[in-house]
Amino acid sequence: MIAVAVTVALAFAGFAATYLNGLRLAQRQERLARVNRQLGEFYGPLFALTEANARTFAAFMARHARPGGVSPFGDEAAPPTDEELADWRLWVTTVFLPVLREMRDLVVGRADLLREPEMPSLLLELCAHAAGYEITVARWARGDVSEHLSLVAFPSAELAAYARRGFGELKREQARLLGGGAAVSS
Repeated sequence: MIAVAVTVALAFAGFAATYLNGLRLAQRQERLARVNRQLGEFYGPLFALTEANARTFAAFMARHARPGGVSPFGDEAAPPTDEELADWRLWVTTVFLPVLREMRDLVVGRADLLREPEMPSLLLELCAHAAGYEITVARWARGDVSEHLSLVAFPSAELAAYARRGFGELKREQARLLGGGAAVSS
C-alpha cells in the first residue's frame, strides 16, 4: 500500500513538474516573441531613424552653421540668407520630413509595442513636431515661405536617448531569453 502511495505521489510530482516547466517555457517563448516584435517593429526602426536623422542634421549643420556651431535659425546677428532658407526647405522636404513621418507612423501605428504603460510625452512631442512641419511644408507648396520651422521643437536629445536605451535594454533581454545572459551591449 505504501509502495502504491509513493508511486502515485511521485507520478503526480512528475506531472506537476512537467506541467510547471512547460508553462514556464511557454511564458518565456511568449516574452521572447514580444521582445522580438518590440525590437523589429518599434525600437529597432525608431533607433535607426533617430540615428539617421541626427547624422543628416549634423551634415546640414556642418554646411550651414555659424561660428561656434550656432544654427542659422538661432543667430540673430546673422539670420539665414535666402539661399540657406531655400536649401533648408529642400532638406526638410526631401530628408527630414520623410524621416519624421516614419517616426510618427511608428509611434501611432505600433503604440502597442511600447514598454511603458502610457505614451511617453516625448513621443507625443515628436508627433506634434511632425504635424507642425506638415503645415509649414503645405505653406511652402502654396508659395508662402515666411515660416521655416515647426511650431513644436524636436525633442532630439531626449528621443535619441529613449530610442537607444529602449533598443539596448530589449537587446539585453532578448539575449537573456535566448540563454546568452546579458552579453549584448548597446
